[in-house]
Amino acid sequence: QVQLVESGGGLVQAGGSLRLSCAASGSIFSINPIGWYRQAPGKQRELVATITSGGRTNYADSVKGRFTISRVNAKNTVYLQMNSLQPEDTAVYYCELTATTIYWGQGTQVTVSS
Repeated sequence: QVQLVESGGGLVQAGGSLRLSCAASGSIFSINPIGWYRQAPGKQRELVATITSGGRTNYADSVKGRFTISRVNAKNTVYLQMNSLQPEDTAVYYCELTATTIYWGQGTQVTVSS
């Protein structure tokens, strides 16, 4: 069983920064891709960024150049550094680990005020 726990969300002004963390339990973290997704009110959950076990990254066009995903396998943790935040980045952010089963965290709220 894998558990994912996100942290680091909060309220920030436009142009500010936040760093989200997702800590995973279990031994499969280091060998599987993991990603960040977000869901704004009234919208579908969407991909933000993913990172493979080897460190290859992929970003949604809307966050390229502003967000950076990284992982520290020794700590079973993935990070999302978010810079130049905009009100449209307001959402609940979830981490997701893809193994034979897909695991989700409980989410962390990010609110960007204008």
